[in-house]
Amino acid sequence: MAPTSLLIVWHSRTGTSEQIARAASEGAGDGGVLKRASDVSPEDLLAAGCYLFCCPENLASMSGEMKEMFDRCYYPLLGRIEGRPYATVIAAGSDGEGAQRQIDRIATGWRLKRVTDPWIEMTDAQEPEAILAPKTVAPQTLANATELGAALAEGIAQGIF
Repeated sequence: MAPTSLLIVWHSRTGTSEQIARAASEGAGDGGVLKRASDVSPEDLLAAGCYLFCCPENLASMSGEMKEMFDRCYYPLLGRIEGRPYATVIAAGSDGEGAQRQIDRIATGWRLKRVTDPWIEMTDAQEPEAILAPKTVAPQTLANATELGAALAEGIAQGIF
């Protein structure tokens, strides 16, 4: 039997990615598993049927904790998860494209299948104080994340992807 859970992997420094990941998890309900990137193992990824990767962009790259998760898990899973669906949410102050490209390159190596458009959530934080400050995500953004989690969980449960 194919894995049918959505694994939501997140890392956050100031709250945006965590809030979005938690909202997606609420939407996924029992079909979702929420894990901080530092706690994810290759076995967790192997057991899931779909992935949502949520992290901030730091200095034009994915966050270090998310990168470290991919470093630990990449080779043990190479050739074992081809074709599985994935989506991404990147929290960024002004761009987000660097982190997005990095995750997409890793997903290409794993032969994952993107099932939603990339989502870059802009915080517009530009000054050090604003960049480092805790963030509060808008209710509509959280509603969108809840819908995303529900759609991904349902898509994998129904065998749509």
